[in-house]
Amino acid sequence: MKTKKRILVAPLDWGIGHATRCISIIKALIENGYEVVIAADNRPLHLLSTEFPKTEIIRLEGYNITYSRNIPMSINMIFQIPKILLQIRKEHINLDEIIKNYNIDGVISDNRYGLHSKKVPCVFITHQLEIKSPYFTKHIRNFNYNYINKFDFCWIIDDKETNLAGSLSSPKIQPKNTIYIGTQSRFNYKEIKKKYDFLAIVSGPEPQRTILERGLINCLKIREEKSLIVLGKPEIMSSKKIGNLEIKSHLNSDEMNHAILESKLIICRPGYSTIMDLKKLGCHAFFIPTPGQTEQEYLASRFYKKNICYFQKQSEFNFNEGILACKSFKGFSKIKEPSNNWQELFSIFN
Repeated sequence: MKTKKRILVAPLDWGIGHATRCISIIKALIENGYEVVIAADNRPLHLLSTEFPKTEIIRLEGYNITYSRNIPMSINMIFQIPKILLQIRKEHINLDEIIKNYNIDGVISDNRYGLHSKKVPCVFITHQLEIKSPYFTKHIRNFNYNYINKFDFCWIIDDKETNLAGSLSSPKIQPKNTIYIGTQSRFNYKEIKKKYDFLAIVSGPEPQRTILERGLINCLKIREEKSLIVLGKPEIMSSKKIGNLEIKSHLNSDEMNHAILESKLIICRPGYSTIMDLKKLGCHAFFIPTPGQTEQEYLASRFYKKNICYFQKQSEFNFNEGILACKSFKGFSKIKEPSNNWQELFSIFN
């Protein structure tokens, strides 16, 4: 006989940031007496299966969004719209079967537009109500809101007062089902002695992830300072050392938390999930946005203008110039985020 409510949590497979920011939500669900079923694909599936080895996991085909080395991201995304729409429809159809077969009582979807149903309460998670685009801005907003409005609630991972995501999370026009739930990080702060001068975190879709990886390895392997690169590949477990550079394929949440705290400068993509982690821990960072990813370009520029973090375009990457420039930026100020009233948020599933 089923005694606990079963909640499906499903992150998008575009990088692993959508999965990492679901970790705190999954933990909160478990702590509040819910049974979690995770639906994921690709690297998010590997990451969450490592973080929650005792939790039931379903492979739910991802959107498989790809980058091109030569075509601008905005044009590349237009070409992929038919594939994305098809996958949204497929996952929406599959959801009814999942609800029935796995006795699901509620759904939390991190940017997976098809995971709404009239059979159970469904929540859409995002920080990006305003999608930055050089073209068709109004059409993109209408597309975005049309799908969000199919859900019972839209949880915005930001705080109105802090407004970490800027205009991404607080446009003038918003869906009526919007609730701000505060920033979410899987990490916690504590005093740790510094071990590394540089920690490079490689993430994002291919081929840009590998391009960044190779560039960082070439720079760091010849330096005298101690450095660590984490490759963002939870599907493999490997490590090696080249001079004063350590390279690890993946670190779990506790290990990554520790590595960030013992590093003086974090070199990474300005993905929003990463930014929430850096803010929580009060880090200094050097941002290299994924080429053509307008959200990351906006966030990098936003924190550059606030004199918080330096950034460079990947095409203009110059490590020596970057680390010198970073000394003039103040870094993120560490603040203790207010704790969520999870019981009230989760009451929609009862």
